[in-house]
Amino acid sequence: MAKVKKVLFVCTANSARSQMAEGLLRILGSKDWKVQSGGIFPSFVHPLAIRAMEEIGIDISKQTSKSIDRFVKKKFNYIITLCDDAAQFCPNFPGAGERYHWSFEDPAAVSGTAEERLAVFRKIRDKLKIKIEELLKSETSDVPDPIASFKF
Repeated sequence: MAKVKKVLFVCTANSARSQMAEGLLRILGSKDWKVQSGGIFPSFVHPLAIRAMEEIGIDISKQTSKSIDRFVKKKFNYIITLCDDAAQFCPNFPGAGERYHWSFEDPAAVSGTAEERLAVFRKIRDKLKIKIEELLKSETSDVPDPIASFKF
């Protein structure tokens, strides 16, 4: 039986990128992964993030925006920051495993029509899916992933 891996995705508001990453890893990682997300300044789960995830059959509508403060004393195998602000201001976690930074633009900050904005959420969702699949693949292989993001 495989040991459960614990992952924390961190972003500024915990409203879009980290919420989508949490939903993706919950589905793609199966029962071998326990995933959480949190924000430096938590707010709400963005409706367009919910909609973009619904389009691929993943429901994140029940997820909530959480402060990373609630996770500071918990242990994780991976802490993955998804924006530059989170990478800069994310606290150190005692006993934390590997820390990665995957820099993605903030889809919630994009202006335009509803369809133009949704297109950006879809793009970020799809990029997150690729990175998560790479992480999962690296966990099942003894060969280091050459395109994995840098570690702190």
